[in-house]
Amino acid sequence: MYDPLVDANPGRAQPHAPSYWADTAGSPVADDGPVRGNEDVEVAIIGAGYTGLSCALHLAREHGVRAVVLEANQTAWGCSGRNGSFARISGGRVPLAALIERYGADTARQYFNEMRQALDTTRGLIRDGNIDCDAQPDGVYKVASKAIHVESLKREMGLYNDLLDYPARFVEAADLQAVHAGAESFGALHMPDGFSMHPLKLAWGVQRMAREAGARVHTGSPVTAWTSSAQGHRLVTPGGVITARKVVVATNGYTSRQLHPALTGRILPVHSQIIVTRPMSAAEKQASLPGADCMFDTRNLLFYYRRLPDDRILFGGRSAVNGRDAENPLHRERLLAALCRKFPALQGIDVDYNWGGWVAVTNNSLPHCYPIQGVANAYTGGGYAGSGVSFSLQTGKRLAQMACGEARPTPVPFLHQAPKPFPFQSFLRVGQRMAYAWYRFKDAERASV
Repeated sequence: MYDPLVDANPGRAQPHAPSYWADTAGSPVADDGPVRGNEDVEVAIIGAGYTGLSCALHLAREHGVRAVVLEANQTAWGCSGRNGSFARISGGRVPLAALIERYGADTARQYFNEMRQALDTTRGLIRDGNIDCDAQPDGVYKVASKAIHVESLKREMGLYNDLLDYPARFVEAADLQAVHAGAESFGALHMPDGFSMHPLKLAWGVQRMAREAGARVHTGSPVTAWTSSAQGHRLVTPGGVITARKVVVATNGYTSRQLHPALTGRILPVHSQIIVTRPMSAAEKQASLPGADCMFDTRNLLFYYRRLPDDRILFGGRSAVNGRDAENPLHRERLLAALCRKFPALQGIDVDYNWGGWVAVTNNSLPHCYPIQGVANAYTGGGYAGSGVSFSLQTGKRLAQMACGEARPTPVPFLHQAPKPFPFQSFLRVGQRMAYAWYRFKDAERASV
């Protein structure tokens, strides 16, 4: 598997990873094929995932700029086409209480409002573009996987209610059985906003909208060299050179260390893996996920899961530390074992799909949207830590504003600051392996305590 910390680039015109999403998305929408020849443009966007496609759409629709998008492989080849399918009020991986302690109540409110706007942006795109992406009804549950997690969820509910004036509620274990049966279900924090959908269909829908608005999306066009001068940015692809006055980098967890030195070390690619079971019987469905809501738990290495419209279960979590180990069947077996611990009635169930991809984690575990330091007229956004379906679409909108002269399109200070580089980069994955071992030990402690 392509490893952003090792490989020079993600390849060229590679097909989508085999997945449930790729199998069920239908025919892809049209793109503009590989770059052929040299061209001067106003804005070039590197990466055709949610962030890049949203940026291209908003540049055209709101600013009259017809951008060119350069994608190494296929549209949504990275996490935009292989994620866990949850669009919710989220971004990064910092608990609300820690966010308040770190940045203060006012900034926490501003950030929460930006996340709510991100979900509204996602709904708006689906509505305006008539995107048929199998969107499900709203409902998100953060499930206590241990009894000792119940009180912290109730405190979190209080912060949502009192500080943010948001109607989160706690669901007692007995009441939770109607949507989440099985074990490791000691109650849950319910958020009424947030839904699941087909992520690849969503990406293709946004691409269609962007091209209809005037953007061009060139697949099979990796940027193999990038130099800058007073005349602009020179982006070399196998099929030709794009000279752009402005550049937006939207590669997130798939950013090669060799793309540009100003980006190196500011994101840690973290592998997340998903399995999808065979369709369940009516009895299995009742004993596991009678509801169709978005679910994630309170573990250190959390699991996220939902029942799909065809009654399969999608179940995902952290797995390999590097690309060489990503195909190890051990990770599939760990996910399946975790699924069956939660839902004992599914013991022995077949797994029909198994795939993974890279999410992006920053030093502060929060997303960003900022001008690239030391590079004129260049911008980047990402760092969603696996919670970025809606926030990535919002970040694309914000990057379009920044590329058109709006320095800080949100009032949230940390969003517009470059994340600090990770220290001791040569040892990052050694530390990650040790952290995973510790988290797995803590998560394996008796669930009833």
